[in-house]
Amino acid sequence: MPTTPAARVYRPIPANLVRLSRVLAQGGLVAAPTETVYGLAADALNAKACASIFRAKGRPANDPLIVHIESLAQAATIAEFSPAAFAVAKAFWPGPLTLVLPKKPGVPAIVTSGLPSVAVRMPAHRLFRQLIRLSGRPLAAPSANPFGYVSPTTAEHVRAGLGKRIRHILDGGACKIGVESTILDLRDPLHPVLLRPGCISREALQAVLGKPVSIVKRQSPTAPQEAAPAPGMLERHYSPRTPVVLVRKVTPKLVDAIPADEAVLLLSKPSRPTAKNIFWLTPAGKLSQAAHRLFDRLRMLDDGSWKKIHAETIPGKSALAMAINDRLARAAAK
Repeated sequence: MPTTPAARVYRPIPANLVRLSRVLAQGGLVAAPTETVYGLAADALNAKACASIFRAKGRPANDPLIVHIESLAQAATIAEFSPAAFAVAKAFWPGPLTLVLPKKPGVPAIVTSGLPSVAVRMPAHRLFRQLIRLSGRPLAAPSANPFGYVSPTTAEHVRAGLGKRIRHILDGGACKIGVESTILDLRDPLHPVLLRPGCISREALQAVLGKPVSIVKRQSPTAPQEAAPAPGMLERHYSPRTPVVLVRKVTPKLVDAIPADEAVLLLSKPSRPTAKNIFWLTPAGKLSQAAHRLFDRLRMLDDGSWKKIHAETIPGKSALAMAINDRLARAAAK
């Protein structure tokens, strides 16, 4: 992989936003925060710029990009909106929801992996929206990390993973949500499909659409290398280098049986004193905090020389429980 000069991290001040928007307008790459995770942004209508995203991440060409827009008017230049799509967009945008829709002709094939559909989202993060507005362009932006690795939720995560492959990182602090957007396939408005769970629930989507939303199965890594309709659908994804093993419920007996050189990642802080290999996502089981910290904790454990990570899954069927369990399952996939 060719390298560039070490990335510069920019403070989120107006002069830097103007400078970085010019980089984007001129076909460059900028890593920037959204409310979900940090994205690696490029002009979505510039095929050469988008090709740079794939090279920097080591991303396969059959994994499409999400196009981020600043307004519904801009979204309508990217995708064909049915009445159902407009209803969902008005209910949840700006926010952590991606819609897969028929694409307009001006969207380059590299963005959609050659498919006639496009994934589109209106982010809620102030800084990312300013970059879209100042650059005057919709921005394609997958997660700003080497392909398949744990998603970044801080500028330091981006620098650690892509700091020698890109030149510009906008530091907007830690991402508020911490897991990627919900992805809803509305190519056929009569048969909506949830492609990736996130913090917007299936039930909330069904309430707006007035019809059931089905759930797609994860792709097998041995399946033919056809383009997926949206990113983040591979069975193995968001994966640390350290092997991850899922545990439905971590009991004291199980903890005692786990070797000291293997880490245990719990949902919440245990009530009794803990061993040095015990970690948790949240002190009191708050799921929003668990999602916010999930990728940071996986990265921390991956850097800790542990031989294995035993990760406790989240009980219940809330949107965040499903999203966290989905990321853990993909991290643990062989």
